[in-house]
Amino acid sequence: MISADELRFVKERNPDAAVVCYVNTTAEVKAESDICCTSSNAVKVVNAVEQDSVIFVPDKNLGAYAARFTEKKVMPWEGFCIVHDRITPGDVRAAKQRHPGAEVLVHPECRPEVVDLADHVASTSGIIARVGSSPAEEFIIGTEVGILHRIAKEHPEKRCYPLSDAAVCRNMKKTDLFKLHRALATLEPRITVPEEVAARARRAIERMLAL
Repeated sequence: MISADELRFVKERNPDAAVVCYVNTTAEVKAESDICCTSSNAVKVVNAVEQDSVIFVPDKNLGAYAARFTEKKVMPWEGFCIVHDRITPGDVRAAKQRHPGAEVLVHPECRPEVVDLADHVASTSGIIARVGSSPAEEFIIGTEVGILHRIAKEHPEKRCYPLSDAAVCRNMKKTDLFKLHRALATLEPRITVPEEVAARARRAIERMLAL
């Protein structure tokens, strides 16, 4: 939900701010950014940059979550994950009524008012780890519903319910085993990134990995 041109526009108006971009952005956006982040390390990355103000792109909800744990000024771009932003406080309250003893786990890309109602906030990997470490036996899972299959395999002794049946990512579902096999067999479709863009984008990724 952001282009390189849009990011350059914001940077021109905030020249002293660092740019933190979510790792699921284009190479062109990464090339205009100082450092990348994931949902699991966004707070750490925001606190690690030297600047006192941060342009956070493209997810306003993840940016708002990171802002809770820093004294820096965080300026989130008005983008969002179409799956997580769809989850509402009403969904949380309805799920709690259906499963009153369950622990509510949500992703930090959910809306702030949804985060406020959760028992625990974590990335996808963090949610899976929480299910395994928590003494609770039941969980309401507030992220893409595909995670429930993996949790069931890794923690069959726990009972997990989707916070919302509508939390389905149509973009993730475009990748299937047939397309994966075809890509490995034919090396197509091939995406070529101009070296100047690739080099700058790589620096943003490497800075994150260095943390």
